[in-house]
Amino acid sequence: QVQLQESGPGLVKPSQSLSLTCTVSGGSIAATLKYWKWIRQPPGKGLEWMGAITASGTTFYSPSLKSRASISRDTSKNQFTLQLSSVTPEDTAVYYCARGTGGIVSTDYDYRGQGTQVTVSS
Repeated sequence: QVQLQESGPGLVKPSQSLSLTCTVSGGSIAATLKYWKWIRQPPGKGLEWMGAITASGTTFYSPSLKSRASISRDTSKNQFTLQLSSVTPEDTAVYYCARGTGGIVSTDYDYRGQGTQVTVSS
């Protein structure tokens, strides 16, 4: 069974950068036809698709993040990472990494991490 685990800081100051890592076990992030997503859920709101990285390393991002997001991967560690620059309190959310299903630009997944709370505050 595929398992995902997010890791990163729980508190980030405004204007700083956020870096979250997803460690995957039970399946390779380089497996053909698979892709991996970052999704977040702000307090009181629904899931928001942030971006994805495919098995070949191609990346896709939500236009709403205005080029602040960057997704990379380390296949030797079976990890993929989200970096979000110039954070504001509006970036406060529970962040999830997931293995995608359906369309790349969607919040659909078949496996997801437990989520990590990130709070942006001074």
